[in-house]
Amino acid sequence: MKYHNITKADMLNGEGLRVVLWTSGCTHHCPSCQNAITWDPLDGLNFDDNAIKEIYDELDNDWCSGLTLSGGDPLYTENRKNIRNLVTNVKKLYPTKTIWSYTGYTWEELMEQVKNDSDLKDILDSIDVLLEGRFILSKANEKLRYVGSSNQRIIDVKKTLQNENKEIILYIDNSDILANKEELKNIESGVCRC
Repeated sequence: MKYHNITKADMLNGEGLRVVLWTSGCTHHCPSCQNAITWDPLDGLNFDDNAIKEIYDELDNDWCSGLTLSGGDPLYTENRKNIRNLVTNVKKLYPTKTIWSYTGYTWEELMEQVKNDSDLKDILDSIDVLLEGRFILSKANEKLRYVGSSNQRIIDVKKTLQNENKEIILYIDNSDILANKEELKNIESGVCRC
């Protein structure tokens, strides 16, 4: 697996101060993606023991809330074995730290894939929060928390996997921001829903 960067004390890609691994490889190719440079799975640095040590060194800090996986797509099929090894080890070594992961796949697509992919199952069992869905420029909203477009969901993975009804449980619901935006449009156009 290749990666582009490891950022430290990041506060834009999850709650608290986090270490972020920016993986290489993505097949979604969303128009206007802010990380298009990471699409090529062969571009970047080798994800080796030095990179893992760099992540662990950050997680050793009390102030570090956890690990966020971004990219590219950390759940790109060729990344899954390395990501599985990383997140399962992080969960064992740092049980109080959270793991967040971005992906262009939807939850529904992952649930189909997990049936035939044990690496993906182990990843989902290890991460806490999944920020999912492709970036859609027409649905972009800079006020959304942690995602770029309103179709993307921030899912509480543990609660969703444990839910007997198989309903998606959101970790963060951005609908209040979207509602406020719609209200603002109505006010500006003279429509009042009072």
